[in-house]
Amino acid sequence: MTHHRTGSRSRTALAALLAAGITLTAAACGSSSDGKATSSADGVVTITVNDEPPATDPVHRKNFLADVAEFEKLHPKIKIVPHEGQMDPQTFSAKLAGGQLENVFYVYFTDPAGLIAKHQAADVTPYLDGFPQIKQVKPELLKVFQDTQGHTYGLPEGNYSMGLVYNRKLFTQAGLDPDNPPTTWDQVRTDAQKIAALGHGIAGYGDYSKSNTGGWHFTAEMYSRGGDVAKQDAGGRWTADFDNATGRAVLQQLHDMRWTDNSMGQRQLLEWADLLQMMGAGKLGMYVATSDNIPTIVGQYKGVATDFGLGPIPGGQGTLAGGGGFMFNPKDTPEQIKAGLAWLTFKYDNPDRIALGVQRDAQAKLPVGLPEPNLWTGTAAQTRADAVKANANLPAANYQKFVDASATIPLHLEPPNAQQIYAVLDTVMAQILTNKDADIDTLLSTATTQVNSILATVK
Repeated sequence: MTHHRTGSRSRTALAALLAAGITLTAAACGSSSDGKATSSADGVVTITVNDEPPATDPVHRKNFLADVAEFEKLHPKIKIVPHEGQMDPQTFSAKLAGGQLENVFYVYFTDPAGLIAKHQAADVTPYLDGFPQIKQVKPELLKVFQDTQGHTYGLPEGNYSMGLVYNRKLFTQAGLDPDNPPTTWDQVRTDAQKIAALGHGIAGYGDYSKSNTGGWHFTAEMYSRGGDVAKQDAGGRWTADFDNATGRAVLQQLHDMRWTDNSMGQRQLLEWADLLQMMGAGKLGMYVATSDNIPTIVGQYKGVATDFGLGPIPGGQGTLAGGGGFMFNPKDTPEQIKAGLAWLTFKYDNPDRIALGVQRDAQAKLPVGLPEPNLWTGTAAQTRADAVKANANLPAANYQKFVDASATIPLHLEPPNAQQIYAVLDTVMAQILTNKDADIDTLLSTATTQVNSILATVK
């Protein structure tokens, strides 16, 4: 549901070191008038890339175009032709067949598996040795762009995972330790009761049940308990996987918090902005969310940055994760692939640009201090941590519990046809939170039948 526009956004000649040893030879591709990549007689390779920010996002657009100019200065044999937007699944196949697909195109984490299976992306594995900086990207993020044999078809650009956003001020008022948010669902229930007992219309815990957000949260809460929403058998067939003890535990806890404890408040049928508004107004103790909710709570809903913390997802057996990255047109030549990798490892996957990227965000008054997006491991991860500490305009210490736990919590992507599934599961969440007598078994059984119909269309 959440999408981060991420990546290093700084300019530095240090990036020239990353391309050492890369030779781009001329390919007799001829000329093109439709924006497709070409190689000229003098060895200049022109590639199309998307992800250029629109004019309505002037700060990021200016930075993007400055990075293009810097890259071309460092790589005079590569010409970048940027396009706005990202990959649209509805038009992708037609663009590919018609020769209109960019050489390097943006995808969400839910896209690569299908594109790889359909042979709609180029295998870039043979060229990765020329880009050693990729070895510092988190392996679990790189795996999103790999097949079962470990062949690589793209690179990540940014990531997010779910945690627990909580109001540190309300924790203190309720006699709870703001430096130790709950890490189990039992603790969430107990803490929510104490926060709700403060009165004045304060809810201890909040959850969604409208506009596909309820199904999204149900999925995240299933993952947190070690469950799933959809499973795939050896033959590739997908089926629903929530009419079980884990699914019942998720719903029973929500039912009991809503109707037995009254710690979730009377107002229900909430959608995305509602919980952020409540948090900004000081009327909510906790909810499951991604870290990028916090600057929105502060900037749009008038919350105070120091009031908010981020802990790990309760349960800790898995977390819903997402993000995006780039893949390569299957019709790309080796020269175009190498040019594309040079661009990506300059613009997005570049350890030597981390510090300057953070500095540029701080100077533009963009949020600095959030634990994610964070692609890095090893020395690059420490470089990022040091840069954030030096430039933070958000209280990074408030998110340390999330950071400390993140390495041990498995990442799980959204299910196929996620939005359709979430719409079905919205009804389940809505019934639990608005109908005290809702039958959990019937709700799960009915939803399973509907989700199986949706998954039957997955190829």
